[in-house]
Amino acid sequence: MAYNRAILMGRITHDLELKTTASGISVCSFSIAVDRRFQTKGEEKKSDFFNIVTWRSNAEFVCRYFAKGRMILVEGELQTRSYVDKNGQNVRVVELVADQVCFTGEPKQQGSYSDGYSAPLPPEPPQQAASSQAPASDFTAADSDDDYPF
Repeated sequence: MAYNRAILMGRITHDLELKTTASGISVCSFSIAVDRRFQTKGEEKKSDFFNIVTWRSNAEFVCRYFAKGRMILVEGELQTRSYVDKNGQNVRVVELVADQVCFTGEPKQQGSYSDGYSAPLPPEPPQQAASSQAPASDFTAADSDDDYPF
């Protein structure tokens, strides 16, 4: 049995374009830059670039709510494909076909994102007012930290 699942979080590297196949299916291809976790002291931060493809409602969602420079989380299956380019060279491409696309919780600043790019966001749920009620009576304070499993 084989398992093929990948989760990536990074910044979209170029403007998004929603395309439609001849059969009317929406598709959006883009790439993301994912920073490496570690860097050598004195060196610049390094990033890896990954090709992403989304289909149907996911493609429409990405093009509607994301933009170049925006942080995105994608989850899906890695696939390879080959083609012959205009110079007659065989090209092999590895891409993540995303079936889950999520916001990352990146903070919004006055209609734009902290990285200077803007895109519409869905309406945010109303904030709950701080409760002035007393704490629930069925909770008691622990006598020591020894009672916690962590």
